[in-house]
Amino acid sequence: MEILLSILVGVLMSTGVWLMLSRNLVKFLFGLVLISNVANLVIFTVGGLTPGAPALIVDGGAAQYANSLPQALVLTAIVIGFGLVSFTLILALKAFQAIGTVDVDAMNLAEQQSNAEETL
Repeated sequence: MEILLSILVGVLMSTGVWLMLSRNLVKFLFGLVLISNVANLVIFTVGGLTPGAPALIVDGGAAQYANSLPQALVLTAIVIGFGLVSFTLILALKAFQAIGTVDVDAMNLAEQQSNAEETL
């Protein structure tokens, strides 16, 4: 199972990087979300998968139990990732409203023109 998840992590990571390298701000945002989900999968995979093992140890004890640290780390990463995506989405929306495009090259050109006008 870990090998399958490792292959999935590689495919999703390469897709996320490909999306982030595009010149569209919306695709960049989708790539960012995908890479944050890949980080969560990596934490789960490295933490070890124990299907069918109890999350809590009862009085009698269990020979194998689920590690709760990766679960806590992923829960924290989900909350932080949601905040990051929300901030980036609002930033992209404001940039679109100000400039009128989501193309990164056009945004860069508009910024250069604005800086040239300010220096005059």
